[in-house]
Amino acid sequence: MIEPSLVNFLGHGLERPECVLAHASGHLFAADWRGDGGVAVVAPDGSVRRITAHGVPTPLRPNGIALQAEGTFLLAHLGDERGGVFRLFADGRTEAVLTEVEGRPLPPANFVLLDRSGRLWVTVSTRRVPRHDAARPGVADGFIVVMPPGGPPRIVADGLGYTNECVVSVDGRHLYVNETFGKRLSRFEIEDDGSLGPRETVAVFGEGTFPDGLAADAEGGLWITSIVSNRVVRVAPDGTAETVLEDCDRSLVAQTEAMFRRDGLDTARLGLRHGKVLANLSSLAFGGEGLRTAYLGCLAGDAIASVDVPIAGAELVHWRADLAPLEEAGVIVAPQGQPTAAASYPPLSD
Repeated sequence: MIEPSLVNFLGHGLERPECVLAHASGHLFAADWRGDGGVAVVAPDGSVRRITAHGVPTPLRPNGIALQAEGTFLLAHLGDERGGVFRLFADGRTEAVLTEVEGRPLPPANFVLLDRSGRLWVTVSTRRVPRHDAARPGVADGFIVVMPPGGPPRIVADGLGYTNECVVSVDGRHLYVNETFGKRLSRFEIEDDGSLGPRETVAVFGEGTFPDGLAADAEGGLWITSIVSNRVVRVAPDGTAETVLEDCDRSLVAQTEAMFRRDGLDTARLGLRHGKVLANLSSLAFGGEGLRTAYLGCLAGDAIASVDVPIAGAELVHWRADLAPLEEAGVIVAPQGQPTAAASYPPLSD
């Protein structure tokens, strides 16, 4: 198991960097709640620039984010009562992409994923307001929306125990999803039209593991980040789970687990820091040379943690996205002699 003392930090002054994306250029992108919300851009040297939304009627509260090929971002808006998916341009302009599904307003949205077919996968943790009323056993009203290119959005899975991050398998055949307060990793077979087959349980987690972030590695494993316990868990293709990193006071975790079992969890308890180094881990992105660095988003810290890992991550659809539009807008500054055009990125090392 990796010791917390080996964790490094990148960036500074971030506000709720819940979701983090890594890019072949070495840049990181994180959800940002400062001002009216947007994306924090962390350069390889750790300096931070921001793309802040403007002209929005209410502040955007991005939870999950996705980078598009044209240098724009999709933000899963985690509003108090309503959500949606919004596109954020490099100059801070925004436009609504998805605000209702099947004739009803979209509840607070947790995560947005862009796949290689151009489909958007959007998770909604719960229909309850406030959403943390769903932080208890037996509540299962979360759902998944698919929005195909040019097609209407539709709900393709329902009845989930606090739907959180999702990822498409390397072969494109399955959608994996974390159910945070269902305490399990599930998967669905993806049909040609984007419909999902029946839910299958991949792994069920024990005391203190509340799966939030989710990432795939190059060997078919799934990496889970757990809020509360500050754990990173790898689930092997056969469903075996192994803790890779942990930073928590186990007595505090046991108290939180007991509160969960008796329906007593609240936002104050969920926001409590249970570790000394890490601050409520919420996401993981593989990056760096050979995709062998894990970058960790969090709910309660102001920087992005990083640690070297023994298994390479899978290359995601945005890994080689052309960042020239962001460079032209002054959002990123490419190191001298290192252009941001997608064709310039070196291949992964073996």
